[in-house]
Amino acid sequence: MARVLQEQIKKLIVDRRLPPGASLPTEPELMEMLGVSRNSVREALKALQAMGIVEIRHGFGTYVGPMSMAPMIEGLAFRTVAGHYRGEDSLLQLLELREAVETGLVARLAGRVADSDLAELDALVGQMEQEAAAPDGTVAAATDRAFHATLYRGLGNPLLVEVMEAFWEAFHRVRTDLVDVPQDPRVTCRQHREILDAVRSGEVIRAERAIRDHFGNIRHRLAATPQQDR
Repeated sequence: MARVLQEQIKKLIVDRRLPPGASLPTEPELMEMLGVSRNSVREALKALQAMGIVEIRHGFGTYVGPMSMAPMIEGLAFRTVAGHYRGEDSLLQLLELREAVETGLVARLAGRVADSDLAELDALVGQMEQEAAAPDGTVAAATDRAFHATLYRGLGNPLLVEVMEAFWEAFHRVRTDLVDVPQDPRVTCRQHREILDAVRSGEVIRAERAIRDHFGNIRHRLAATPQQDR
């Protein structure tokens, strides 16, 4: 019954073409429309809120949620952590998932990135090089993330970009919590510069190879990191 109610509320959102932030019928209205008790409605709404489909604002009502990738990120992160403590190479598996997606997408970008995005990518690689030359010699995760987000922004597919962000967020959150991965900032800068140059030149095979080399370096660093005691 709980699952059926959730599907009915989701169908209501779709049928009424309600955008994020739009108000939903009140609890009494939903009770009457669906022919169920208040508790059943509340349980269904709570489940949908956990998925980001609805947002319950106490004292104000229920609204269509942002429908973000947050639940997906949480699920990926938890699955990876749980697998790690079972002795699985779950972090490497998540990395391979990112690599497979990015390798396929970069081929579509080669020679097609807007000049404004290329300029931004140039600036980001320059920032990486400045960070690498600093006393601590570490490329900031935020700079790395901005590079990949900017690279795929021109695909014109917001869902793809959100999925990429979800993979990135889950991987880096878990990596930070589980292992201290050594980094050679000079290699990081060089590989991002190669990705940018390959995309700019329109060389598809070179771009794919640059992505594989980048992820291969991360994979090697992960594999060389001693496993934590379990």
